[in-house]
Amino acid sequence: MAKQNKTAISPTREEDFPQWYQQVVRAADLAENSEVRGCMVIKPWGYGMWERIQQQMDQMFKDTGHENAYFPLLIPLSYLEKEAEHAEGFATECAVVTHHRLEAEKDDDGKTKLVPSGKLTEPFIIRPTSETIIGAAFARWVESYRDLPLLINQWANVMRWEMRPRLFLRTAEFLWQEGHTAHETKDEALEETDKMLGVYATFMREHLALPVITGRKSENERFPGA
Repeated sequence: MAKQNKTAISPTREEDFPQWYQQVVRAADLAENSEVRGCMVIKPWGYGMWERIQQQMDQMFKDTGHENAYFPLLIPLSYLEKEAEHAEGFATECAVVTHHRLEAEKDDDGKTKLVPSGKLTEPFIIRPTSETIIGAAFARWVESYRDLPLLINQWANVMRWEMRPRLFLRTAEFLWQEGHTAHETKDEALEETDKMLGVYATFMREHLALPVITGRKSENERFPGA
């Protein structure tokens, strides 16, 4: 009988690719699931990879004239309602903040529990993306064409209440980057889009050694809200 080769990770990639991937993440000590369903703890090895990615891409963005800014984690519900069509795709994945404090109460067994109190006059959404609040800021910042172009980048975390989480692939909270720009003409905006698409492609190919095909995504490939 032929001796079966042992593998460092079980199952093998050929046997069960999704499970193999999760086992690789754990064996490499990159991340682990947390007490909050759908959220992960990124361990030092995994976060170190993110830091290198962030550092290299951040310099590439700055080389094209972009500046970093930071926008609020909480977005007023009314802001998303103004762009209901945009928000519709991820509306079912939004986490909503409705109260602003906790109060201690005793239950029937005499145990202390914390109860939400101080209901907000308007709910806040934990950002699934920052388009609406960044757009509001741009409206304040731009008074004439002399203020253009605006080339802004944000490194942040976002939350989408993912029901089928996978470490690094789909989690409820994840780290990301979003670029937002404003231009005097449509042609300038399209030129900026092509330029940044090239930056992403260059990073994927030359820094991560991953082949990519640039172009428009099909409807099936677009994430909610795209």
